[in-house]
Amino acid sequence: MPAAVLARLRAASPRLRLLAAGAVLLALALAALGFFASRDTRVTLFATPLRAEQLAEVEQRLAAWNVPHASTADNVRVAAAKRGELLLRLALAGVPHAHLAGSAEALAHVGALTPQSVLEAQTRDALAADLALGLRGIDGVADARIVIAPASDGVYADEPHRDASASVRVTLTPGARLAPRTVAGIKAFVAGGVSGLDAEHVTVLDDRGPALDGERSDETDVQAALQSALDAAFGTGATIVRAHREPLGEQREVRDLRRSAQGGSIARTTSDERYASGTKKYSKNSATEDRGSELHEERRIASAAATARLTVAVFVDDARGLDLAKIRALAAATAGIRPERGDALSVEAVAFGEGAPRGSRGARTPAWLLPLASLLPQVLTGVTLVLAVAFGARPLAGVAVRAIDRVAARSAARGAAGIPPARVRAALEGEPPHVAAAIIAALPTATAAAVLELYPPEARAAIVRRLTRANGMLVPAPEELIRER
Repeated sequence: MPAAVLARLRAASPRLRLLAAGAVLLALALAALGFFASRDTRVTLFATPLRAEQLAEVEQRLAAWNVPHASTADNVRVAAAKRGELLLRLALAGVPHAHLAGSAEALAHVGALTPQSVLEAQTRDALAADLALGLRGIDGVADARIVIAPASDGVYADEPHRDASASVRVTLTPGARLAPRTVAGIKAFVAGGVSGLDAEHVTVLDDRGPALDGERSDETDVQAALQSALDAAFGTGATIVRAHREPLGEQREVRDLRRSAQGGSIARTTSDERYASGTKKYSKNSATEDRGSELHEERRIASAAATARLTVAVFVDDARGLDLAKIRALAAATAGIRPERGDALSVEAVAFGEGAPRGSRGARTPAWLLPLASLLPQVLTGVTLVLAVAFGARPLAGVAVRAIDRVAARSAARGAAGIPPARVRAALEGEPPHVAAAIIAALPTATAAAVLELYPPEARAAIVRRLTRANGMLVPAPEELIRER
């Protein structure tokens, strides 16, 4: 079929070739439309290039959020409509962290003419960056910054000696608290990385400012710890936690004195009464025996900042249908509720408003569907092209062949206008009725009648039936074309 179409195109008139060229241009336009419909319309997420560790952080967080994305050498590409939302979510999550130049990067451009003071400062900053990168991997520590003050002997004789010191500022993850041994480990880690630095001269601060010397139990820590535990168990946005701590407000001292016997009772009392009738004499003797005891004295002092009463309220989204009894038990254990102290815990299911953080209410998109979602436009375009070729190739080819036959027949009829009817009949020998009808219809009336008289009755009737159709139509009806082919 393609060879026959090409052969007829070569012998066709300029008008037919123009028609074929228009069909080819239409096909190219449809292909271009499909290409533009399936092209990648994603945009870069960040305006500036990312470092390797920053790119890894962003990719990990987007994968955890089930966000379709494409990674490049120094950035990620996401849907244009989601760019603003993703930038806000990443900023709230603290991702990506600020780039810290380690020793290899900071000292890469040091030359032989670099001043000693500049070299020492760069070395100190690079060491602080290496230590901060090491602290980022600790559980509960989201980020860390370290400032190192070197030891100084003083320039003048009256200046005192100053030991090396370091300040560490850590940013904790939501709900995280550092135990005393974790804080001690951070101090030892920093002191071990700096020559001549004692762990006692390392100060650790959190992002709110107070020094970390152990585990705190104020309402902020209780609220953050309980909120993070409920989010991990029931999903983000399912609960809202609020805690209130009432301080004691005054210093109290409680003294408890207890006395216990060493064996049996502490003391024994005996009594002896006698009466002599002959002498008319009465006597009474009593004695007390102390067997010894142990004295236990306990003294407790409560500061004014101690907790007098802790109140915790947990709001549960009523639309989730969660088990309030389980949440109440988990909240009481996490917050450390002490009923004897007067602590109170309230867990209630309420209807969250539009402004409440609702989190991910629906089912999460399966991970295996994410690549298919990004390829959906290409798949639809490919399926459309396959269906068009499967159902339209044969009718379109038939239409093209019929058009070529019509134009060729008219060209042949113009050339045969002055040829005798017998010669025209001989030229049409073996041609099907529709081809003969197309050529005879273009002949003058007298020549056409003479040619028809030379055909047998059955062949002439078949040609006449086709001559009675509308010859002005270049392309027949599709159902006729399919039936004949």
